[in-house]
Amino acid sequence: MAKSETDNMIVSLDVGTSQVTALIGEILPDGDINVIGVGVTAARGMDKGGVNDLNLVVQSIQRAVNEAELMADCRVSAVYLNISGRHISCQNENGMVPINDAEVTQDDVDSVIHAAKSVPVAQERRILHVLPQEFVIDSQESIKSPVGMSGVRMEARVHMITCANDMARNIVKAVERCDLKVERLVFSALASSLAVLTEDEKELGVALVDMGAGTIDISIFAGGVLRHTAVIPVAGNQVTNDIAKIFRTPLSHAEEIKVQYACALRQMVSMEDNIEVPSVGGRPARSMSRHTLAEVVEPRYQELFELVRDQIYGSGLEEQIAAGVVLTGGTAKMEGAIEFAEEIFQMPVRLGTPIGIQGLSDYVSDPTYATSIGLLRFGQLDLNEQQEERQRSQKPHWIQRIQSWFRGEF
Repeated sequence: MAKSETDNMIVSLDVGTSQVTALIGEILPDGDINVIGVGVTAARGMDKGGVNDLNLVVQSIQRAVNEAELMADCRVSAVYLNISGRHISCQNENGMVPINDAEVTQDDVDSVIHAAKSVPVAQERRILHVLPQEFVIDSQESIKSPVGMSGVRMEARVHMITCANDMARNIVKAVERCDLKVERLVFSALASSLAVLTEDEKELGVALVDMGAGTIDISIFAGGVLRHTAVIPVAGNQVTNDIAKIFRTPLSHAEEIKVQYACALRQMVSMEDNIEVPSVGGRPARSMSRHTLAEVVEPRYQELFELVRDQIYGSGLEEQIAAGVVLTGGTAKMEGAIEFAEEIFQMPVRLGTPIGIQGLSDYVSDPTYATSIGLLRFGQLDLNEQQEERQRSQKPHWIQRIQSWFRGEF
């Protein structure tokens, strides 16, 4: 009989445009994540990160979760879920609270972050994440951790990510129809950054570009914190569509040809290499040069990379990206993509694969699983935060009252 989830178990659900991935991981005593279950199925009913057929999405999710449960021999009840789409937007906000020369406590930090996120948000939008960038105590700036410091007033600068309420409701509804609870809804690029970026890269400044089938999700870090996020609503499916139309082959075959034979830079492909291209309507397959295929793919990749470059330069952070660009996601795996990206961005580019994973690491150490692994890491951080919160709330009431007196709350 399958066992239920335990306290040290986390489940991630990456509902993408082309595939749905469910991962089950357990937190090891040393803090690493051990992946014990993987379920992958073709996504149906999704387009550019949004739901366009609820029933088909429900079926896809159920299949992926069942597959992961079977492999891990356990029953799943709650998941960390990703969200993407052109409706995602970001803004940087400030908040301020008085601290009256007392020592800053965690409660003060929570209060100033709450003040920063108390800006009016349109009724049709919801806040996904409020991520502290830095704190200012009186005239001292760029404070990473203010707890224990003293001053008269404290200011917080935060990065706020919001999404459309109806888009969030639809994707959550699809998961809940599979009798699963959504623990947290996480922006895809934020999740991916937790899986593939190093702390050094975040500190130096880096742009993470997660290239999926329906969207390209971007997150830019500088000084160790998130500064800018964006979503471009075109990605790998555009390349597949070009191949299907120009070579007159069904979409499923176009996808196979793209994955197995396509190259983003025509100069890297020999003129002599030939491939078989299936035809439609029972017509015989045709032989075609790989170089011709690259001539179709290259302009589309150029367009995608130029859209990314415009986002990076439009953020005003291009001078702060000393570590360059990290490409991840299935569309970034194509031969020649890294070399082509370096030409267009004029900065170092590497392919990002999930790091520090145990268990089924051979299976999931692939750019396609960046968001899924990142959701597991997000879940781990979320559980740690909940544990700290519980420990703080267990303080004796009289200690809390004395601390409140010192803070001038009574």
